[in-house]
Amino acid sequence: MGHIIAVSGKGGVGKTTLCGLLIQYLCASGRGPVLAVDADANSNLNEVLGVEVGKTLGELREEIERAGSDPRYTIPAGMTKAVYLESRLSDAITEEDDYDLMVMGRSQGQGCYCFVNGLVQTQVQKLQNYYPYIVVDNEAGMEHISRGILPAMEIMLLVSDCSRRGVQAAGRIAALVKEMNFHPQKMGLIVNRAPGGKLDEGTMEEVRNQGLELLGVVPQDETVYQYDCQGRPTIQLPEDSPVRKALQEIIGGLGLA
Repeated sequence: MGHIIAVSGKGGVGKTTLCGLLIQYLCASGRGPVLAVDADANSNLNEVLGVEVGKTLGELREEIERAGSDPRYTIPAGMTKAVYLESRLSDAITEEDDYDLMVMGRSQGQGCYCFVNGLVQTQVQKLQNYYPYIVVDNEAGMEHISRGILPAMEIMLLVSDCSRRGVQAAGRIAALVKEMNFHPQKMGLIVNRAPGGKLDEGTMEEVRNQGLELLGVVPQDETVYQYDCQGRPTIQLPEDSPVRKALQEIIGGLGLA
């Protein structure tokens, strides 16, 4: 079965950027094909990877839900909505050379994301045997953890910026993982956007207070900001990028097979 790596943290800490570079690293080191899962309703992992997304799981759900009431969407005669949805799920996977990308997306209008969340869980479980690694970019916060979307994850990477609030948010996610009786083989903290690649004592104190294992520190790099402003995929960062180098060192310490 494929190894599931989940990436989580509060909003705006750069977890999607690191997630994209992690996917690229796995592919470049011969660990592909990788299934990249954007499990965020407000999805943008594809922008980091530089690929266009076809259908999302949320869009497929909406098409099938509206079939019968909207003439644009029809279900073949004699086929139930559930069976038709099952036949269409492969449409939500964008295929690239070394990885495939599955995007959760969002439901339209009012309502919760319970059904689409369930689709993510079902698809990850179904596809786990076909990929050596599955990398899941979780939405900001704790909902995916509390819903039990990824009970089989082997590695949980908690991402924070240098703020104490970010580290505290990572600590709450770690506590919830334990509360839900998930047992990842490895769970630790990556602190992103650190000036000079170093943490001040206040941040380190909070890391210790939260009882988190610090896997590594990724330095602040103006190039990442520039790429984002220019709409350039982050995975095109130069090989000597300090962000890329720091993350490669962190990944190397995870003991991936």
